[in-house]
Amino acid sequence: MTTDHVEPTVAGGECEREPDPSDSLRTFGAVVQALREHAGLSRVQFGELVRFSKHTVESVELGRRMPDASFVERAEEALGNTGALRRSAQFLTRGDAGLAAWFRQWARLERTAVSLCTYECRLIPGLLQSEGYVRALCENEIPPLSDDALENTVQVRMERQQLLRDRPNTTFDFVIEEAVLLRRLGGTQVAAEQLDLILELGLLRNVTVQVMPADSEQHACLSGPVRLLEMPDGRWRAYSEGQENGRLIAGPKEVSRIHMRYARLRSQALFPKDSVGLLTRIRGAL
Repeated sequence: MTTDHVEPTVAGGECEREPDPSDSLRTFGAVVQALREHAGLSRVQFGELVRFSKHTVESVELGRRMPDASFVERAEEALGNTGALRRSAQFLTRGDAGLAAWFRQWARLERTAVSLCTYECRLIPGLLQSEGYVRALCENEIPPLSDDALENTVQVRMERQQLLRDRPNTTFDFVIEEAVLLRRLGGTQVAAEQLDLILELGLLRNVTVQVMPADSEQHACLSGPVRLLEMPDGRWRAYSEGQENGRLIAGPKEVSRIHMRYARLRSQALFPKDSVGLLTRIRGAL
């Protein structure tokens, strides 16, 4: 079993306040720092030349901030016009801003998985969330998120959801508690749009949605929400999270136990056709 480092996040493991630097930002920042030091300039002196604060210069050098075009151009001129900064700036990426640092490894595995299985008892799974629902989640976060963090989360969640359409040969199976579908998070309009999206995505041939009815007398996953995925080489991984913690599970025995629980849960949940009927009735009652 392997356990990722855990950090606070909004429900769903997919939002953070200060995203970790990407490798490209770190590399670019290290080049800026090396050239600055070679020129014999302090951060304050260099900041005056490029007309940015010492704090901004430090953030760029440490890979915490994406430099804008004016920074790159002024830094290039101040550090010898070698062309190194202009060229390397073309390859800068923000990494996975909007995803919790400890969720990113799972998100990367999702992109190559041949099958994904999700059980949720707290909220709509991230891959099925509407934009309004994501915003409602973030607006309920305590302490409140900054505007930038909220927008990053919405953007990344929507981009991640494209997996369902971009990977038609990957199967996506979801089991969702009925109580989650009844919760009107964000208000009636948001709840209606969310249910419409689930019904729409459920029509995709590679997506199956099942509802775990509230009156069920049996339940195989009372220990909490889980995710499973099958890798291209046939190996399985699991992911579990709770209040401000999450872990990637690789140990074959533990993954096998979780897989057995999920398989039993699917047999206890409503059939996909019956689930669509329940979703439609819940939608109609709004």
